[in-house]
Amino acid sequence: MKKISTEKAPAAVGPYSQAMMYGDILFTSGQIGLDPATGAFAGDDVVTQAKQVCENLKAVLAAADMTFENVIKTTCFLAEIADFAAFNAVYADYFVSMPARSCVAAKDLPKGALCEIEVIAAK
Repeated sequence: MKKISTEKAPAAVGPYSQAMMYGDILFTSGQIGLDPATGAFAGDDVVTQAKQVCENLKAVLAAADMTFENVIKTTCFLAEIADFAAFNAVYADYFVSMPARSCVAAKDLPKGALCEIEVIAAK
């Protein structure tokens, strides 16, 4: 196994890695909409946070020499299921290959985030 890390995505907010590579398979930790430069949320709405989440994932994927085209499965968490349509609009711009996905509403997300995405990708 190999730890994957980049300064172009927020550092882990707990005792875990941004991602782990096992052979040709990448497992990312969930990313929330924190701006890696400031450590603050990119915005206070789900669209802005979802865009930042995807940019963070893009950076983690790049650190493993991958892109969104390598993603085979996503797990998405929303603080409010009412944000589903707005979240989907952003998600569709990044995950054009339409990987398998689960999307659920969660009672609370880390640091009060409005959305979170984790991915599994393969070379």
